[in-house]
Amino acid sequence: MDAQGRGQGDGIDPADQWVFDPKTGSYELRLNPSDTPGSSPGDISPADARSNLAPSRVGSTTGSRKKPVPGPRSSGRSVPEQRGGRRAAKATAPAASTGRRRPKPKKSAKKRVLLWTGGTLAFLLVGGSLGAYLLYEHLNGNIEKVDVGVDNEAVPDGPVNILVIGTDKRSGKGNTGYGDNGSVGHADTTLLFHVSEDRSNATVISIPRDMVTEIPECETRKDGTKRSIPGSKNVRFNESLGQGDRDPGCTWRTVEKITGLKVSHFMMADFNAVKSLSSAVGGVEVCLGKDIDDPKSHLKLSAGRHEIEGEQALAFVRTRHSVGFESDLDRIKLQQQFLSSMIRKMKSGDTLSNPKKLYDLGNAATKSLTVDTGIGSISKLTSLAKELSKVSLKNITFTTLPVKDNPADGKIHKTVILDEPRAEPLLAMVREDVSLTEVKRKEDAAKDKAKEAEKEKDAKQAALLKGPKAAPAQVRVKVFNGSKRMGAAQETVGWMQNSQGMVRTSNGGNSPGNKKAAKTTLEFAPNQADQARRLAEAMGLPADALHQTDKDATPLAEMTLVLGADFKGAGVPVMPPKAPKEAPKDIQRIGADNKNICAK
Repeated sequence: MDAQGRGQGDGIDPADQWVFDPKTGSYELRLNPSDTPGSSPGDISPADARSNLAPSRVGSTTGSRKKPVPGPRSSGRSVPEQRGGRRAAKATAPAASTGRRRPKPKKSAKKRVLLWTGGTLAFLLVGGSLGAYLLYEHLNGNIEKVDVGVDNEAVPDGPVNILVIGTDKRSGKGNTGYGDNGSVGHADTTLLFHVSEDRSNATVISIPRDMVTEIPECETRKDGTKRSIPGSKNVRFNESLGQGDRDPGCTWRTVEKITGLKVSHFMMADFNAVKSLSSAVGGVEVCLGKDIDDPKSHLKLSAGRHEIEGEQALAFVRTRHSVGFESDLDRIKLQQQFLSSMIRKMKSGDTLSNPKKLYDLGNAATKSLTVDTGIGSISKLTSLAKELSKVSLKNITFTTLPVKDNPADGKIHKTVILDEPRAEPLLAMVREDVSLTEVKRKEDAAKDKAKEAEKEKDAKQAALLKGPKAAPAQVRVKVFNGSKRMGAAQETVGWMQNSQGMVRTSNGGNSPGNKKAAKTTLEFAPNQADQARRLAEAMGLPADALHQTDKDATPLAEMTLVLGADFKGAGVPVMPPKAPKEAPKDIQRIGADNKNICAK
């Protein structure tokens, strides 16, 4: 799958080995180019021409597979050579006639991957935008990339947070009639797609475009030039993109500031993606609880279920004046319904088993897709798709970041602000990887035993926090920086000495071996337990951060504190308040597998 050019993948370009069989309507893997049944000049179907497959690899209209005939073709046309390598030489050699029918070849690993990774990210791009992952090399050239200054792996360890941006850019055929034709493209629709660390569930949070917030200062990179864009306060969220030359990296940093979640990647698409991809998938089913005739979005549909695509699909995800209270929040619900239906369509056998449909989707998607450099190739997108495809449809939940009317607007409510009392429990759940769906697993006896052992260990750790605490001036500790924050050790020592009265603290510099630590840890001897408790209380250390050695230390020995990636700053508790185990009752939610949602 990673053979993206000549001389790779054992010298064979995967696209050379895929042949369209007009009888079955599917592509088949043929390792021998002369193994194409009944081929003759001109036997090229329109589907093959669109796929840019070489004529010598296209099957005839006979649709039947025959035994390979030794020697040159009777057509007199030479067969182009495979592109180098031992396998290519074998593929072009005449097959020996044994008098027996050759056994039907099994599907190769490459074809199996093609079938189940194609389109698994349909649910990632708003309004029908979608990432499709195929083997064909030329799709790489379709993808537009933006350097946001973050060097992320395609598939990071732990949870994955993908920022999905749908812009209101009006460029492209037929789009000038939609609102502001001069728009540079703002963050019209934004979702944060959170996939849990164990890949068992996913939560998709819609962020209202009209939410008033603070946009932090951000750095853009274009043509090798770095430019710092000043931040803004009390502005709409959609200004995080386009306004003042802000790029997706600015939206990325704004979302991180609002949610406290670390973004892994972004994907962005405009109006054209909605139209082309909804058509490529063969239409998306939606449901309306009443007739809608919205001249502003150009949507005219009767009540009931409809298969929509193209202009009609774009109208559906844009309409808001004919549903609910005619607000952007009501439009978000329509978009979530559309995406849920898209997920179901993309995960259906009708799509995953149809190579032509996957190709059409891949071609349309990559032409309309802008991503960060971390996933800026088909192979990297495929790796990410394989990981995300592990999530079951029933365990994907759409929700909207809780907001309330902006009191600054008076009686005319044009904008909203974050409803912190309702939003924080939701965001805490996502940050701590708690699913909004009822993900149930049956644990065997071994897992139960391991769970009990873990509880016992936690109880012992918690006991370390109980007992007398030393006076601040008696605390002796050396602080090492294993976090990603420059100067964190000195910052912490200064805070301990000046604000906490722990004057016998010292800076140990970078952690041993200059290794990064995932979590902050405090190591101490039994006779330093009272000092450890005082320090744990001041820093808000959790019980599992404390590690007690077996032997007592000398009277003037220092404890060892290693700051980890969970260190947010001196004076900020390392252990945040625990997230609730269940989602708040009053937040809006839509399950991706719910087929009975009808907009009203």
